[in-house]
Amino acid sequence: MQKIDQLVYTAVFGKTAERDAARIEIFKAAYAKGIKSASIHNLYAARGKGVIPPTFTVPAINIRCLTYDVARAAFRVAKKLDAGAFILEIARSEMGYTLQRPMEYAAVVLAAALREEWEGPVFLQGDHYQFSASKYPKNPGVETNAIRELISESLTARFLNIDIDASTLVDMTKTTLQEQQKLNATLSADMCAFIRKHQPNGVTVSVGGEIGEVGTHVTSLEEFTAYQDLYREELTKLNASPGPMKISINTGTSHGGKVDSAGKLQTMAVRFDLIESTGKAAREQYGMAGVVQHGASTLPESEFNKFPSAGACEIHLATGFQNLVLDHPAFPEELTERIVTYCTNELMGEKKESDTTEQFIYKTRKKALCSLKRPMWDMPQATRDTIMQAVEAKLELLFTKLNVTGTRALVREYAILDTVPPTGNEAGAPIDLGSGMAANEGE
Repeated sequence: MQKIDQLVYTAVFGKTAERDAARIEIFKAAYAKGIKSASIHNLYAARGKGVIPPTFTVPAINIRCLTYDVARAAFRVAKKLDAGAFILEIARSEMGYTLQRPMEYAAVVLAAALREEWEGPVFLQGDHYQFSASKYPKNPGVETNAIRELISESLTARFLNIDIDASTLVDMTKTTLQEQQKLNATLSADMCAFIRKHQPNGVTVSVGGEIGEVGTHVTSLEEFTAYQDLYREELTKLNASPGPMKISINTGTSHGGKVDSAGKLQTMAVRFDLIESTGKAAREQYGMAGVVQHGASTLPESEFNKFPSAGACEIHLATGFQNLVLDHPAFPEELTERIVTYCTNELMGEKKESDTTEQFIYKTRKKALCSLKRPMWDMPQATRDTIMQAVEAKLELLFTKLNVTGTRALVREYAILDTVPPTGNEAGAPIDLGSGMAANEGE
């Protein structure tokens, strides 16, 4: 076990040659043990056909810091609850401000699975592969190619679940819903076709889409229908199938939650009726698993059992786990001070006139994680273990409320497993992730 700990440390912080070799070694060791990257597509397709009832909501957890520790906690909880329907993911923007590229993230997660003696599928997901609303109009080709390159890098790292987000390009100044959603649907379909062309042999990558940018206006059922019809029409032109089995809608939440002037989280009203009605339409009209909920990790715990009841197929959880780590009493005060200093020195350009200092630090501190990656990893084991107790308790509560307990056998039946791990020079050179991404992208 200690060897795995040393190997994953090298896979993250080693010099280029030894780092890349360590990543490949982790992949090979994991695959040899039956711990393989997998696509959730078939499970969602079965749900869309009514073979699997919409009675559970798959948690998709964005790990921004202490990735090895948090992933280990997730696998421990999954083993305890016999849960298999959960995803570990990272967004395009998070890759930038946490310094975690796809190959590294995948290797760390698989190492965590090895360390916890997990058996079976592991769902790795690229979250919010988002088109920049500021960059795309200036140079559409460059931004489109950046997304394609990120998809290629992610497929090499065996991310077999990818969410395309062109919702930033929805044009609400247009007259009709079809005109408003046209660019979003066209680009999403184009990226889906690209994925289908380059996905590993024998694997159908799970693809997701997004209608309305989370944190803006609440999605309507009519917008969903307009987007889906345009998307499918475009896929037919591209001779690419299948399309997405899930769609993210805005239900009134906001990535990271909303904080008052003292930096305390405010209550957000979730439109569970919209989740239910849109999910029903997704299943009955398009054979999809349902809708995806973003921006929910900071909701009150009492809200989470409502998502399975409403038929949500997936829920993305990021900031709540980040907060558990950064706000934990055991988190070193010195590192907290470094976060404040980083935000103050490097990110003041993002401070709105209306923001209090507390609001500004809360909203921007995730971007300070790049400066704390190694110091946090090097915290004493006892400190990390204490913090992980809180993380593990939260994971267990969420897995239980989202009703994924006992889903391991179901996942084994439907997961599409990768068969050939990376074998050589596939770590890939870093690409431009887009420093000007929307501030709310990723949760």
